[in-house]
Amino acid sequence: MPEFNVKEENGKITEIKVLRGAPCGATWKAAIKVIGLPVDKAIVRIGLEAQFFCSADPASWDPITEKSPVHVAGKLHSTMLQKELRHI
Repeated sequence: MPEFNVKEENGKITEIKVLRGAPCGATWKAAIKVIGLPVDKAIVRIGLEAQFFCSADPASWDPITEKSPVHVAGKLHSTMLQKELRHI
């Protein structure tokens, strides 16, 4: 699970540090993309950016979850950023 330390001012992400991320490096690349965004948009955007940078095979569809590993990565990044922002 990704883990973040986030600073927010006036409803926007001003700083984000990745404490734990994906082995492929997608978390660090995605985190850079959300700096300056409003919090609500950053939560969605980090998931999309993680998917863009994810090196997992998107064709590797899991019949049980009905999701690819890329979709799972995006959801995890969004969920964990949202969780961190609740603590601020």
